[in-house]
Amino acid sequence: MKRFTLGLILLFSSFGYCQENYPQDAFRSPLDIPLILAGTFGELRSNHFHGGIDIKTQQREGLPVYGIAEGTITRIKVSLWGYGKVLYIAHPNGYTSVYGHLQKFSPKIEEYVKKLQYEKKSYEVETFPDYGELKIEKGELIAYSGNTGGSAGPHLHFEIRSSISEKPTNPMLYGIDIPDATNPTLEKLFVYPLSENSQVNQSREKVQVNFSRQSDGTYLASTVNALGKIGIGFVGFDRLDMAANKNGVYAVSLSVNGKIYCSYDFESFSFGETRYINTLIDYDYLGRYRERIQKLFKSPGNYLSIYEEVYNNGIIDVSEGLSYNLQVKVTDFKGNKVILNIPVEGKKEEIKIEKEDDRTDYYVIAKKPNNFDLGGAKVYFPENTFYEDFYIDLKKGRDTVTIHRNTVPAHRNFTITFDVERYSEEERKQTFIARLDDRLNPRYLNTYKRGNTFTARTRDLGTYTLAKDTVPPTIRTKNFKEKQWLNNYRYLSVHISDDLSGVNSYSATLNGEWILMEYEPKTNTLTYNFDDKILDKKQCVLEVTVTDNVGNKSTLSTPFYRN
Repeated sequence: MKRFTLGLILLFSSFGYCQENYPQDAFRSPLDIPLILAGTFGELRSNHFHGGIDIKTQQREGLPVYGIAEGTITRIKVSLWGYGKVLYIAHPNGYTSVYGHLQKFSPKIEEYVKKLQYEKKSYEVETFPDYGELKIEKGELIAYSGNTGGSAGPHLHFEIRSSISEKPTNPMLYGIDIPDATNPTLEKLFVYPLSENSQVNQSREKVQVNFSRQSDGTYLASTVNALGKIGIGFVGFDRLDMAANKNGVYAVSLSVNGKIYCSYDFESFSFGETRYINTLIDYDYLGRYRERIQKLFKSPGNYLSIYEEVYNNGIIDVSEGLSYNLQVKVTDFKGNKVILNIPVEGKKEEIKIEKEDDRTDYYVIAKKPNNFDLGGAKVYFPENTFYEDFYIDLKKGRDTVTIHRNTVPAHRNFTITFDVERYSEEERKQTFIARLDDRLNPRYLNTYKRGNTFTARTRDLGTYTLAKDTVPPTIRTKNFKEKQWLNNYRYLSVHISDDLSGVNSYSATLNGEWILMEYEPKTNTLTYNFDDKILDKKQCVLEVTVTDNVGNKSTLSTPFYRN
């Protein structure tokens, strides 16, 4: 009986101990619908961990969003990207809740924000109301769900942070229940040789290893013959109830002969460390195959705080003639788990696959600044731009240069400088630095123009060029026509776009007075709501001016009528 009781204590300490450290009844749900997630906390994203949970909103916008507890609004931001329209509410218990990608705010907050937008004559604003200025009660309507900012579809991005440290924590730790009765899924297993003389299955490159399900529900990998220092990586995901999408897992561990070598979970992390995600994943594999391998060993430059336990950086020393039983355990928040056993035999074999020779004429020392002359351009890497030293592939050119491939992560911005002395003053106005995508389409980089040089900062390796944009943006009416009566219309809609350097700024007036037009870049749409009520005459003239990133400008002036 004592052994049974002890087992229960250990079970709950493994999967439920975190819940005891967080208030369980202080917060209500931000939505009055069953909670189904499109994204989990800590999920692997491009260059960052997901800082909250993404709650599905039934594939539509406009669902009421409620404050999860009493508090005061401490921050409101409206931006074209990122969280779009977002609210931050500080609660008396030391936590701050965050609500992102909103369609619009509740009437009192909307009035507060619009006043600021008209004062600044800008759609994009950020404000920090005085503490207590905008108080919120538990369950009070604060906004409506939407799809603004960098959202790829309608949903509510929801976070709970420490008000002091601003570190986000998993919202499910606070009693917000998301049904999940399904085990995580393991898709792929990889074994890495991690030293010059290491080998895995006759290879000095990483090897994918097959595995199969056993009668007890665990998985067993094919026997791995290895020697020297090796590491483990996997591809996997979790599915929650009533959702088909693949979500991130909560916790992972690797043990060797019963000893934990590496374990981490997504209880919390710091936004300041989130870019170190690129040391947790196999970034080279991501760049080549668009798939994230999670490594169960620590690479150079990995300063993540998500690890619970690490021995020997998760690296396994395999000696000839010895046998090892490796076990990978992947767990979701509800404690559902999948276990993969990996038998390893210390065995020296004939090498059939040698390590790829990646040597070039150029070498980057990560802890020192590096400067390279590429003919028509120069590239400067400050110290600690990269996590480790490597041979870098550089291709010189006059107007186009290639800086390696996007298979090596940069932690800091580096600088590219082009010589534009041969360009006339007029040509320079319409020229910019662009990064070529996989289809060789130029993507604008914010370009600093000084004398005979153009400079841009970036964290992406790849091919860069000088591009020229001579075509001004296009503007056309979307939901009305010139000289049309618009008595029953709630809003005006205008389509804007630019074919190369992209839209930089826009402004709009109605009968000569500045008006707020909300910009949605995903649909290239500007929208004016007639509820702003600044019309004072039947015959109206809407004027919209749009400027692209090199200064080309277009203006649309169109009359309409409204009582």
